[in-house]
Amino acid sequence: MKIGIIGFAGSGKTTLFNALTGQDAPVGIGKNKINLGTIKVPDARLDRLAEIDQPQKTTYIELAFADVPGGRGTRSLDPQTLGRIREMDALVQVIRGFDNGGEPPEPSAECLSFEEELMLADMQVIEKRIERLRKDRSDPTQLGILERCADLLNQDQPLRELALSAEEKLSIAGFALLTLKPLLLVLSLPEDNSAPVVPEPLSRHATDRGLAVMPLCGPIEAEIAALGPDDQQAFLADLGLEEPAAARFIKAAFSLLNLITFFTHGEDECRAWSLRRGSTAVDAAGTIHSDLARGFIRVEVVRFEDFSRLGTEAKCRDSGVLRIEGKNYVIEDGDICHIRFNV
Repeated sequence: MKIGIIGFAGSGKTTLFNALTGQDAPVGIGKNKINLGTIKVPDARLDRLAEIDQPQKTTYIELAFADVPGGRGTRSLDPQTLGRIREMDALVQVIRGFDNGGEPPEPSAECLSFEEELMLADMQVIEKRIERLRKDRSDPTQLGILERCADLLNQDQPLRELALSAEEKLSIAGFALLTLKPLLLVLSLPEDNSAPVVPEPLSRHATDRGLAVMPLCGPIEAEIAALGPDDQQAFLADLGLEEPAAARFIKAAFSLLNLITFFTHGEDECRAWSLRRGSTAVDAAGTIHSDLARGFIRVEVVRFEDFSRLGTEAKCRDSGVLRIEGKNYVIEDGDICHIRFNV
């Protein structure tokens, strides 16, 4: 799963990337290289499973971040940048909230301008496809969906505002429409900002769009990320922060992508897996390996809280908290799963 850090040039994207990943990627306008990095998602529940099982290996969920260059100008996106954004699963737009060489920040205007660029790019893709479908009549269902998309964009509304079923989203997934992707807004603040507050116009725009805004100071967070664990805690305490940006981002990203965590465990490995909320036991099996989904028989499920309290599967079974579920069982956050299969 790749989360793209996007925004206009000079907005503070690379500084945020460094804060999240602990890297030291060079900052500045004019770069054309995508910076890539991953972070492990800490989970006290997985730590507890490892404490009980003492496995050879403990594997955490990882989130991948891509720092996408902002294009040639400070208020425009070129085709190469738009193409790179299309490759992302979810987007984090960084908005400049600091003075830049005497140019004061305009967070709300910058957010609107960036959104307009993405909507225009989507409209160009959609109109081209609609024109072709109207000529050859090859897929009337897709044509109807795209016409609804075009109508919404003509009303200056991003496509994530459109109510689409899972099947309808799958029908147009190949177009990688930009304003259909999950989006989180980040307001990048100056170091001397002691009270991180989101300006009212930006807050109102985000509310209207159903988006969350996270204010943070990129340079300070990048400095925190480069410290060791003990120094991090001391620095955070001095600043009055409970956790670094990476931890706050993990929570926001899971909410943004509508993800839950389930677990597998044993003497060889204890592992956390991410899964879309509402997914079934077969989906979870396929996340682990395609063979498990293909030969799925049943899943043995126990809640983490019960296993942590009782300590073994045998005790969970004797206590009646270990359940046998079929392929349509909806996985819940914190489920510990043992997939039975045959291929």
